[in-house]
Amino acid sequence: MAHPNAPRKRFGQHFLTDHAVIEDIVNAVDPRAGQIMVEIGPGWAALSQPLVERLGHLQVIEIDRDLARELRGHAQLSVIEADVLQVNFSDLAQRLQAPQLRVVGNLPYNISTPILFHLFDHVAVVQDQHFMLQKEVVERMVATPHSADYGRLSVMMQARYQMEKVLDVAPEAFHPPPKVDSAVVRMWPVTQEPDVPWPVLSELVRVAFGQRRKLLRHTLGAWLTQQGVASGFDLQRRAQEVSVAEFVALAGKIAETLIKRRSANNLH
Repeated sequence: MAHPNAPRKRFGQHFLTDHAVIEDIVNAVDPRAGQIMVEIGPGWAALSQPLVERLGHLQVIEIDRDLARELRGHAQLSVIEADVLQVNFSDLAQRLQAPQLRVVGNLPYNISTPILFHLFDHVAVVQDQHFMLQKEVVERMVATPHSADYGRLSVMMQARYQMEKVLDVAPEAFHPPPKVDSAVVRMWPVTQEPDVPWPVLSELVRVAFGQRRKLLRHTLGAWLTQQGVASGFDLQRRAQEVSVAEFVALAGKIAETLIKRRSANNLH
């Protein structure tokens, strides 16, 4: 679908134009007729067109009003003109009578992490996600303990999703070319979601990786004492040596302690 509108910096727009890369992405997504799929930021519809040819119909979320107007001319697209951070994917799934959604998108790199965390709240209605992101971000998402890229984003994402990097994409595949390399990541929710309050896990991981070169006894140790948690957790390590499962288990202990403390306070 040809499009006359120039990319807009304020929306972080870099439109995918390389047909070989587009084909590789579509093959990786493997859309099937009748599946309910949502594309975030369709732009010039370079990815939308081959997706809809296989699906039959596609939901798209576009914040740019001029692009949204053009996209509405495509009979097989349902256009949601909105900021994706304001879209309730759970309500959308209910409205579409879809038990689960497949989500794809070439995400604006300036707000890609907020979008990923926004989707946290709707993981129950997501079958899988395929996103084009800054390559550095993807490598942090899929990083394993003891590696330089392993950090807060790795833990938070891996606690909720299984992930794999699918494809590296060079800047020349876009118009205009971004100043960074890109990559496509495949994400699907873990079979059993951890039963921990996400704000607790988020704060725990923030503190742990706040000074990643220091041993945890210098950083996390003091914080755990403030929380009243005697965990038996090995603090003679650095944060990048701790597995996702260990962080999740510790977050569970912290949550239990906080609940007990609140219950005790309510009795007085």
